[in-house]
Amino acid sequence: MQKGLTAALCVVMACATAVLVARQPAEGDLRGTVQSLTGPEVGVWVIAETDDLDTRFRKIVVTDDDGRFVLPDLPAASYRVWVRGYGLVDSEPVRAEPGQTVELRAVIASTPQEAAQVYPANYWYSLLEPPSAEEFPGTGPQGNGISPGLRSQAAWVDVTKQGCQLCHQMGNRFTFETSHLSQFDSTRAAWAHRLTFGQRGRQMAGVLNRFGSDRGLDMFSDWSDRIAAGEIPVAPPRPRGVERNLVLTMWDWAGETSYVHDEITTDKRDPTVNGHGLVYGVSITNDKLIITDVARHQSTELDVPLREPSEMVPSMFPTELGFEPSPAWGEEIIFDAPANPHNPMMDARGRVWLTSTVRRRENPDWCRDGSRHPSAAYFPIPSSGRQISAYDPERQTWLLIDSCYATHHLQFGEDENDTLWFSGDANVVGWLDTKMFDNTGDERAAQGWCPTVIDTNGDGVITRPWNEPGDPVDEARDSRIRGFAYGIIASPTDGSVWIARTGPFPGNLVRVDRGDNPPETCIAEVYEPPSAENPAVDPTQTGHGPRGVDVDRDGVIWTALSGSGHMASFDRRKCRVLNGPEAIGQHCPEGWTLYPTPGPQMKGVEDPGSADYHYYNWVDQFDTLGLGENVPMAPGSGSDSILALLPETGEWVVLRVPYPLGFFARGLDGRIDDPEAGWKGRGLWANYGSNLNWHIEGGKGTRSAVIHFQLRPHPLAD
Repeated sequence: MQKGLTAALCVVMACATAVLVARQPAEGDLRGTVQSLTGPEVGVWVIAETDDLDTRFRKIVVTDDDGRFVLPDLPAASYRVWVRGYGLVDSEPVRAEPGQTVELRAVIASTPQEAAQVYPANYWYSLLEPPSAEEFPGTGPQGNGISPGLRSQAAWVDVTKQGCQLCHQMGNRFTFETSHLSQFDSTRAAWAHRLTFGQRGRQMAGVLNRFGSDRGLDMFSDWSDRIAAGEIPVAPPRPRGVERNLVLTMWDWAGETSYVHDEITTDKRDPTVNGHGLVYGVSITNDKLIITDVARHQSTELDVPLREPSEMVPSMFPTELGFEPSPAWGEEIIFDAPANPHNPMMDARGRVWLTSTVRRRENPDWCRDGSRHPSAAYFPIPSSGRQISAYDPERQTWLLIDSCYATHHLQFGEDENDTLWFSGDANVVGWLDTKMFDNTGDERAAQGWCPTVIDTNGDGVITRPWNEPGDPVDEARDSRIRGFAYGIIASPTDGSVWIARTGPFPGNLVRVDRGDNPPETCIAEVYEPPSAENPAVDPTQTGHGPRGVDVDRDGVIWTALSGSGHMASFDRRKCRVLNGPEAIGQHCPEGWTLYPTPGPQMKGVEDPGSADYHYYNWVDQFDTLGLGENVPMAPGSGSDSILALLPETGEWVVLRVPYPLGFFARGLDGRIDDPEAGWKGRGLWANYGSNLNWHIEGGKGTRSAVIHFQLRPHPLAD
């Protein structure tokens, strides 16, 4: 980005090219300084990139208070080395090799608009202006054009986040510019077309209808028009403090059309598992398990198998009705993956477990009404989406496991049976006793599930008949609740499992205790974040949209409120009410603590929360990064970053990925390769998880990359 403009400015300003001086440091490190016409450039990124290895490789560091930098442990290759920073124009790359010292010349941007070209997407998205709070609740097409289902501005903002950013960033250059859609006579018409093209077009159009399509188009076209007229966001701060200690190492992996949803490197319960080992990812678009050897800079792919012929398994992205051609891929079918693998997780043996489809949707008889399976007899399930698979690297074999419940995310519990828990079903929480399965191979006996039924009559047990969702409430009965279970985590303190349901607004967390004889002894509790629609809560402490969910070693639940832009903790021990007729969601505001994530607000929005979007979240229980134990982290999926919260101070540490723009993290994990090796023996892992790689800086041909985040003790540590 901006390379040609940079070269032109260098001619005008007579700025020098980089100067190479004698090879003084040890082989493997590349050192130097960054200077502009105003002196040393502090807190800017130095980027080294090479295509000499089997995978495209990058390393990125930040300059110190004197503009100095050290790029440590570069493999032998020729690198393009250059500077990016807020307030600057990207410098012209120079060639350098490990062992050299480089003096880099930075170029100051000549206008605020020029400087803004490298701002993170959420800064641009903050210029989006929803309808004012006074216009809610919506009165429909014959009124103010806002959907009557949206009762508050917060609910509208929730759709702009959760509805519009599930698949990619909003606020990257492709999304706010419409110049590539030159065949239309207005920005509004261009936006109306944009929300129909490609294999996900119907999904985008459906989200637009949730706003009220006309008011939604008004909002998006106004956003693009104001930016085209020169409006820019506030400038983000440069990295400071510990943020300057960040070392990013990146490897491209998978194909240019691969949608690599998540990566996994270790067992969450023991981050020393698979030390220095392979890194795994799953590509939803083409049914691949991606495997990268970061020591050898090599990537391979394996097919994720099915039990049935692929033509028997329906696609998650049907194309029978056709679709509007994509600007990048025309009518080419990109999403063609009946196995549809979604989320990987690793066990103590290094096996990689996935949620993936193994057969057609209709469930076999043993899952359905009339079955003698204990869970099916209690709550039969007629169909499911994804099921379960696992890859064993040692044997290079696959396990394909049927499940009656649908699966989406998965997490291991810390019980003696290595129970594997699954989200993904709207009605139940499912599990697999992996110890029993390994010993017997009996997939039916090893699995079970509980419907989510809350104790609304307050007698401490769940009994039939209960109130079904949508039925009139009988206060003498318990109540079943439903909703798509997105995130899931098992507590290390009491064995309960928690799921995050993103909706209905404001979303909720559900706790499930199996008891000693599931499913009959299963009992659920539900907790909603304090809502702006609840007049009994502090309006400055409201949030919405839990997606990810994790837990610290003390049993405190953490969730990223992706709709409102918060990290939130929930401590059930603080609740005055746990069950009974009041315990239907908004009954425990005292259990919640909300931390607004850094970044600007959306234009005209006064409720707390930033314009950033957080796809999931994770707690660094074992200090794999170096900020301490039990540090909660959220992917800044809209801000090209990982955000780490220091709970004792409320301070945020922003670990920015400045290049290529478009880092859309979903999950992350941390691995300790060598506990005795200091900062070099540990770190976080994440990847570019956009399902549209051509939205990433560089456009068509750009690939996903896996990233190792490490924190050294100071910016010059080698």
